[in-house]
Amino acid sequence: MSGPNTNYDPVEVAVLRPEAVQAALSAAINDIAAASSLEDLKSVRIAHTGDRSPLALANREIAALPPAAKADAGKRVGQARASIADALHVRQQELTDARDAQILVDEVVDVTLPAQTGPRGARHPLSLLNDRVADIFVAMGWSVAEGPEAELEWLNFDALNMPAAHPARTMQDTFFIAPEGSGALLRTHTSPIQIREMLRREPPLYIVCPGRVFRTDEIDATHLPVFHQVEALAVDRGLSMAHLKGTLNAFASAMFGEGITTRLRPSYFPFTEPSAEVDLQCFVCRGASAAGGEPCRTCRNEGWIEWGGAGMVHPRVLQSCGVDPDVYTGFAFGMGLERTLMFRSDVRDLRDVIEGDLRFSAFFGGEI
Repeated sequence: MSGPNTNYDPVEVAVLRPEAVQAALSAAINDIAAASSLEDLKSVRIAHTGDRSPLALANREIAALPPAAKADAGKRVGQARASIADALHVRQQELTDARDAQILVDEVVDVTLPAQTGPRGARHPLSLLNDRVADIFVAMGWSVAEGPEAELEWLNFDALNMPAAHPARTMQDTFFIAPEGSGALLRTHTSPIQIREMLRREPPLYIVCPGRVFRTDEIDATHLPVFHQVEALAVDRGLSMAHLKGTLNAFASAMFGEGITTRLRPSYFPFTEPSAEVDLQCFVCRGASAAGGEPCRTCRNEGWIEWGGAGMVHPRVLQSCGVDPDVYTGFAFGMGLERTLMFRSDVRDLRDVIEGDLRFSAFFGGEI
């Protein structure tokens, strides 16, 4: 029996001919050199090394060759593909270096140019005023007290000598919290903080209570349903209306300028006796307009501006907090922070305070 026939000329595959492989290599090298960006080079890489590239297709044909021809064809195609890979690597590095160099040029920062900063924010003027009031009383030796905005009806009304039929306890003035009859509400003043402090601490007691309060008022130029108050309470032995008047004058001078005084007009509040309305001496005309001086728009030629309410703490309020009214007396006063802001800064419309326009806050800067 005869052996296998190994002496024959294999049929040549066109894509494996030396000239075809060299043509594919030359085309790849030219395209690589012509690539002007990394994106272009990516397209060239796919075209000349991908599964459908000429040399990849030629490499598939090697398997069909007789053993005697495989080694030569494989070496020829392998060297061409290696040359293309080397050329791609070199060009990749060149284009990457060029891109990085261009980025350094395009994104250069001239540190000698003036800085372009964004607009500065500003704290809200009510926050600044709240801190200012606290600083004034802390400097006089008082302490700042805080309490919850959702309060109990007993603390907000009953403990302050407001009977059940008092008009301030109706839905027209107060936001009650569901369910009906829960005895919970949004505080209508910061006086409940004073009750909490008297229940918690023994006299002597000197506290100031700034905070947000809620009433069912319509929004207009002078009224808001959510606004801010500051109330002060002093309980000690021997306190009188004279101490109240002196404290009010010191507070007014600190807020509106040296020499500004206050006056007290008889009034009624269920939690103080005697009670008084507090008028502030006009800080523009200093009362001169009321005496025939130049007309004053701020006080409307009256010389005084209504500021808040005050009085000696009612004995029933002291008793409800466990304080003996035969041993201790106290005084209290309160005023709206928005109203004080209007006086100090000539704010004409309270709606400007709540609209959140940064230009309004920025006007006050960092201090009032």
